[in-house]
Amino acid sequence: MSPADLITEKRDGRAHAAGHLRDFVAAHARGDVPDYQMSAWLMAAFLNGLTSEETTALTEAMTRSGDVLDLSATPGTKVDKHSTGGVGDKVSLLLAPVVASCGVPVPMISGRGLGHTGGTLDKLESIPRLRTDLSVEAYKRQLADLGIVMIGQTDEIAPADRKLYALRDVTATVESVPLIAGSIMSKKLAEGIDALVLDVKCGRGAFMKTEPQARRLAETLAGIGAEAGTPTVALLTRMDAPLGRAAGNWPEVAESVRGLRNETGDPGSAGSIADVMDVTLALAGEMLALGGVAPDAGAGREQAARAVRSGDAFGKLLEMVEAQGGDPSVLEAPGARTQQAATRVVEAPPAAQGYAADLDAMGVGRAALALGAGREQMSDDVDPLAGLVLHKKPGASVRPGAPLATLYATEGSPRADFDEAKRRLLGAFSFAKEQPDFPALLMDRYAEGAWTGEEW
Repeated sequence: MSPADLITEKRDGRAHAAGHLRDFVAAHARGDVPDYQMSAWLMAAFLNGLTSEETTALTEAMTRSGDVLDLSATPGTKVDKHSTGGVGDKVSLLLAPVVASCGVPVPMISGRGLGHTGGTLDKLESIPRLRTDLSVEAYKRQLADLGIVMIGQTDEIAPADRKLYALRDVTATVESVPLIAGSIMSKKLAEGIDALVLDVKCGRGAFMKTEPQARRLAETLAGIGAEAGTPTVALLTRMDAPLGRAAGNWPEVAESVRGLRNETGDPGSAGSIADVMDVTLALAGEMLALGGVAPDAGAGREQAARAVRSGDAFGKLLEMVEAQGGDPSVLEAPGARTQQAATRVVEAPPAAQGYAADLDAMGVGRAALALGAGREQMSDDVDPLAGLVLHKKPGASVRPGAPLATLYATEGSPRADFDEAKRRLLGAFSFAKEQPDFPALLMDRYAEGAWTGEEW
């Protein structure tokens, strides 16, 4: 079928034959289908959906558009993690070194920011000179040597997904379960892993706004993994408020260093990032169980916590950064790099009397975007220093004029709009006289075709 025929078929809500869809995706990867036609198809698929058979065909086409890597030369069960994206979600920066320091190899191929959510690659590249564009051979060699590697997609790995990923970011077609599932699983199945853990975000700051949507995505992803013979566990986690206190690029790296140094603070205390560690350790437990070094996820979580307390996890991060050409000394004293940025403090308004009752993660993400921490167009440069650090989160006492957050951007950055970022951030906060209660951050677990519910 011609590209126009495929677009018409999906526009009219009809299902594609698997072979036609695979050919269409392969043709776009070769450059035979232009971006404007693929963009039209993406919107039709976004509006009318894809069947499970179409989703499988899409995933297979993107996986097979490049090489499927063989990591058998590295001993052990290779386990990766993927998050569906959220505001302040720097978990990969902590999780990979934690798990690798416990003896499970972590080959992590990550992406860049999508819309209001940050990308792991953008955060990593805020470390001076660090490279995420390693060749496949360098990727394999580093994994064998260190047990950890974090890179972006190479030309060999799922090239069709790389093109579609960039188009989805700028055509308002991100929040689609089949498109998200195909994108995630094509990269993961091509990178040579043996098992996978998923952090599926749910809430206002996530791409999946509702719990039914998030559960459907988790089930779809795990189902694709099962069909491919790759054991896959999904955790459902809440993303209504930002995770941690930092959102952006270098601010999130600096916060990750705090976590790996066990400087998290007590839950509920000023400056605490206990929520970040709760999610990190829960995912680490699952990865260590799948990797065969812990009998179950609970024991794996305890093992991961010991790796943080001992300093082994932070040491593994420094090893990885140095191996990928980065400057590990900036992680030893992250505050020095933070001081290079232009800053502005956002103060609480007169109505802020009592407590911070709520904080909309989407608004915080948009504030970071206004500072240059992400992309509004494919061609946008990302400011490595851009982002913000929250001084107040929901449940904290607040008075008028108290600092709510500090905004950061490179001095003179043409993309930094401090006024717009301030407006977005203030719009994200709400206040109340009574201290609010909050639901659990870790919501549920999906494995082997079932939700564990209250038993988890």
